[in-house]
Amino acid sequence: MQYSQLGRSALRVSKLCLGTMNFGPRTSRVESFEILDEAVEAGINFIDTADQYGGDLGVGTTESLLGSWLAQDPSRRDRLVLATKVHEPMSDDINDRGLSARHIRNACDASLKRLGVDHIDLYQMHHIDRAAPVDEIWQAMDRLFTQGKITYVGSSNFPGWAIARANEKATARQQLGLISEQSLYNLIERRAELEVIPACREYGLGLIPWSPLAGGLLAGLEQEDKGRRQSEGIQNSRAERAEQLEGFEHLCAEVGEIPGAVALSWLLHQPVVAATIIGPGSVAQLKSVLHVPDIELSEQTLDALDDLFPACGEAPEAYAW
Repeated sequence: MQYSQLGRSALRVSKLCLGTMNFGPRTSRVESFEILDEAVEAGINFIDTADQYGGDLGVGTTESLLGSWLAQDPSRRDRLVLATKVHEPMSDDINDRGLSARHIRNACDASLKRLGVDHIDLYQMHHIDRAAPVDEIWQAMDRLFTQGKITYVGSSNFPGWAIARANEKATARQQLGLISEQSLYNLIERRAELEVIPACREYGLGLIPWSPLAGGLLAGLEQEDKGRRQSEGIQNSRAERAEQLEGFEHLCAEVGEIPGAVALSWLLHQPVVAATIIGPGSVAQLKSVLHVPDIELSEQTLDALDDLFPACGEAPEAYAW
């Protein structure tokens, strides 16, 4: 496994970050534990979750599952970078959501309890809260720092201007500020390049892309289809992009890698990306991408990928495959 610094912090994380959104509602407890065991054995030290994850089983389910796994061997906690999130509604209570100082305090305590740990390494704001003053947010985070409950703060789904505002306020308060941004970013969805990535570069945030395979579109037709890949929306998108995806699979065959591995590797070739989320539904899926950090894509291949999947504002060239 390869590691990188998370933004301008000194924290080092594996270039593959194990996403756990489906642990519990889609992936059974037993299989989730097997994936976690295999990931740690392979050198992955970065695990991402959120307080709201749980699907039909209820909010908090995934954090509780992770807590049960950690309890099996408490010694591995100190070897892991544990990340979770705050913002999403946790109940019908009007104050049990958002980024008010009250909710940040209560949500952090609840996450710590479910996870069975005494601190969270990376506490991420799941979405921007336009009603919450930035000074209030940083005051709440500063209290958690002082109490030893969190170590770093990151953002998720923030626009570029919100990243800039948050870190300018943090600087004024003589605080480190945000060290990471978790954003939707992949070969198909590249709008983060317009303002989010420039903001991350300017303020020293490491980017952590989520949905790196575009809901399965970039996983390849030969990979097992299940879950979201069978949804009507994904199937329609696949049909609309049939020629483009065919060209992508042809290119991957020339490179000698499965499409999912190439899509993940492309992200890791972007300078601002510190790690990419992976969300395997089985141990086999996890093993199929563990080598991704070692893949070296040539300049020719990177240029071909840009031709197939142009950056925002660029017109696609004809697919000559």
